[in-house]
Amino acid sequence: MKKTFTFSCLAAMTYGAAGAAWSEDAVQLDEVTVTGTREAASKVETPVSVGIIKQKDIALTGPTHPQQILGQIPGVAVGVTNGEGHTTAIRQPFTTSPVYLFLEDGIPTRATGFFNHNGLYEVNIPAAGGIEVIRGPGTALYGSDAIGGVVNILTKAPSLEPEVSLSGEAGSYGWYRLLGDASTGMGDHGGARAAVNVSHTDGWRDKTAYDRYSGNARWDYAPDDATIFKTIASVTAIDQQTGANAPLIYSDYRNNPTKNNFPIAYREVEALRLSTNYDRDLGNDSLVSLTPYVRKNFMELLASFALSSDPTISKSDVWSYGLLAKWRKDFPETMRARLILGVDLDYSPGSRREDNLLVSSTGSGADRSYNSYTLGTRIYDYDVTYQSVSPYVHGEISPTERLRMTAGLRYDTMSYDSENHLAPGAVAANVNGATRYYYQLADTTVDFSRLSPKLGLTYALNDAAHLYASYNQSFRTPSESQLFRAGNDASAANAQVKAENALGLKPIKAEQYELGLRGELAGWNYDSVVYVLTKRDDLVSQRDLATNVTVTVNAGETEHKGIELGLGRDFGPHWRFDTAVSYAKHSYVDWVTNSANFSGKEMESAPRWITDTRLTWTPQAATTAQLEWVKIGDYWLEASNSAAFGKYDGHDLINARVNHQLNKGWSVFGRIMNIGDERYADSASVSSNTRVYSPGLPRTYFAGVESKW
Repeated sequence: MKKTFTFSCLAAMTYGAAGAAWSEDAVQLDEVTVTGTREAASKVETPVSVGIIKQKDIALTGPTHPQQILGQIPGVAVGVTNGEGHTTAIRQPFTTSPVYLFLEDGIPTRATGFFNHNGLYEVNIPAAGGIEVIRGPGTALYGSDAIGGVVNILTKAPSLEPEVSLSGEAGSYGWYRLLGDASTGMGDHGGARAAVNVSHTDGWRDKTAYDRYSGNARWDYAPDDATIFKTIASVTAIDQQTGANAPLIYSDYRNNPTKNNFPIAYREVEALRLSTNYDRDLGNDSLVSLTPYVRKNFMELLASFALSSDPTISKSDVWSYGLLAKWRKDFPETMRARLILGVDLDYSPGSRREDNLLVSSTGSGADRSYNSYTLGTRIYDYDVTYQSVSPYVHGEISPTERLRMTAGLRYDTMSYDSENHLAPGAVAANVNGATRYYYQLADTTVDFSRLSPKLGLTYALNDAAHLYASYNQSFRTPSESQLFRAGNDASAANAQVKAENALGLKPIKAEQYELGLRGELAGWNYDSVVYVLTKRDDLVSQRDLATNVTVTVNAGETEHKGIELGLGRDFGPHWRFDTAVSYAKHSYVDWVTNSANFSGKEMESAPRWITDTRLTWTPQAATTAQLEWVKIGDYWLEASNSAAFGKYDGHDLINARVNHQLNKGWSVFGRIMNIGDERYADSASVSSNTRVYSPGLPRTYFAGVESKW
């Protein structure tokens, strides 16, 4: 009895007392989300576009890349770069820009200013207990970077009873993966869980091998009925050759897609996270929560995308020490009011070491291949410390039984302190046969501050239909590399102008209006939303009239508007249909560069249509099969929308999965990706005045076995 009671206490405190939906019937069609308000809440009372992927769906999908799972949420698409590297499109074009926030159980996986667009490969997604994605600005609770969306990977809780599972799979192109998971079960005061992930592929293109080693553990401990400790430790090491997304001219894309023009490129990654969440029920419907954390992010990179313009090997190493603190008070007798006061603290000392490369190549233009290199000149060597203090307030109230209103406000104060280990002045380096200068700034400090509001409401039209509306602001600060390594040019004087100008960059700002409807109708579960998101003060390259030097300035404005729909229904006991559909238009509103005016044009790499449709068949309890159709619509290859270059035509992919349980302890599974063996592009653009395409994975097979006891 005590064991059961303790576990119930754990569950109740973990998920909070957010208040029921309008009626008991409505609760039956609802889900719980922990990302929209940083407090477990009924999804129908959360005025945020939040999509949820459950643990069972992750298990069936068996993703080898985030692309294969996140598309199940409307308006979300992920493109493959290298290994598990990715670009992301959530209410934005496919981009590597720092406009997304990646979390693990609500804790950012990286510090602001040290964003990596591949950040999801630092999290062990196959071992996750669920995934939640906020589309658009991440409310006033998350601060910098949460413009396009917030992706929160939820850890898997300990099981009620002890259990162990091991699975092994193999596939095309030298793929194998070993997954292990073990839980102690829940004792009188809690339990623990641990998982490992060892993955390898030879790569389907030349010299694109990839290795991953991940381990994560979680310990839930309840010393008494009012207290919970949740400790999470995660570690990941990645070693990959990064030419997997090497773009090709059209003839090679069609006829020789395994060709890799960047065989020397590589990326080595180490990530470590350790946190303990302390929740204490203070009585009188109040709770205090403290989450101290330590985090490390290391990367050594020879970037394929920079070989033609600025070839380097860079090493960045960042440690973070932070605290998420909040106090929550519920007033159940006063219109179900709730008040949350919190503050986020982050202290992240980091470093960057960067050496220019002398590379040898063959070919020319978009068909140039880079085959070897030697180290050249040290061009950057600095330490930089990011610090932030971010208090926030969040309130909820229900003036009527059907209506729930929320409001929030966050104030971020942030600074970068840099210490340059190279002498101030210009460093000359040989870049592809020409001299280039890298200006070294003296030690300096850059400060930013930003106030971010949010407003929202939900309204129960009836037991099965819930309307929501919201207004959110968000922003992103310039990254450390934009601030402290922007000064390179063909002349020393121009390099100095660029370096000093970069210190004056301001945050990019975003605001979003959205209106949504969730519910159930005639057996169909639906979640629909329309939105308009505007970004201002975006970074644009323009010629400074005083110096005649092209510099980066806050002068761009873009608009992103669309409609998203998630739809699902069971057809009898054996069939289920699900689809995630979005239609969006991404436009340059005011975008004048030093060479062109793109205002009024549609943004490149921005498909209007993104869909993921799944038909699931369960002929018996032991067997599940799924057929999936993924569609990415056409998009412009470059910003001028020139008819001479035109559009990428988009693509349609068909995938299949099956899982069969042989007996209580053993099951087998298989997947076929891209059944039709369609030639498609993970990305397409223009390079050296030539259309280029990065070919996507051809037909690929996976099969494996899992044992549980």
